[in-house]
Amino acid sequence: MHQDDIQSFLERFFTATHCPIVERNDGHIRVQLTVEMDKQLMNRPFYWHYVERIGAVGEPLQLSLITKRSVHEQGERIHFGSPRLHQIFSIAKMNGRFVRLYEQVFERSVALHPWLHTNILLSYECDRKQDRLLSLGIHLISGTIVESFYDVLKEKQWGVTVPDYCFTISPLIKPMSGLTRLEAFVERLIASETHEWADEARARWEEDLALLQHFYEGVEEKREEYENEKEALRQRYEPKIHISVINGGIFYLQAK
Repeated sequence: MHQDDIQSFLERFFTATHCPIVERNDGHIRVQLTVEMDKQLMNRPFYWHYVERIGAVGEPLQLSLITKRSVHEQGERIHFGSPRLHQIFSIAKMNGRFVRLYEQVFERSVALHPWLHTNILLSYECDRKQDRLLSLGIHLISGTIVESFYDVLKEKQWGVTVPDYCFTISPLIKPMSGLTRLEAFVERLIASETHEWADEARARWEEDLALLQHFYEGVEEKREEYENEKEALRQRYEPKIHISVINGGIFYLQAK
């Protein structure tokens, strides 16, 4: 699992949702939630209902998240598979799934090039599960694909309008076509990996199937029950890989 990917994703998520990062170090972040994020993350409906009913100003909480076991800060530990991370994935899907931002530059006549950026979740599933997060960017002029694209984005300053005296270059590759290219890239990436986890799952599947067949050997009247249990084993052990786009956007950057 790539815990570093979780940390960078959380920073992107809270920056995009306008929650100031109060404290940040390797394996730990503490953020000041906005009212909207408090409502969506902290499960305090009665508090917000009461505050709004009396016309008072509510106080959003701070959230401290630990992404590495070696860190001993106070906070909630978060990892692939944790309910909190999947809650944040769901919110990212619901809110502002796609954005359009422009690099803020302070020079004249600078051309800003379009990039499509996506956060993609790979889920490797059998009777066990492992998640992997990808941050991919594709240049919508040349088609160049960059992995860990957030490392590029996080160094820039961003705004929602084109900075003064700058101009944008129109994409030669349409965003949907760019997304298709990124999906093809992910499929090639998966095909290039070794998948011992799938072979091991199939081996466990064969062992349980052999036990099941032994149990029902010579018992013809329970054929339907046998088929149901066999199907349950298939659903439990059959290796699957799910690809889901969490969010993304068009980012205009000056060429370097």
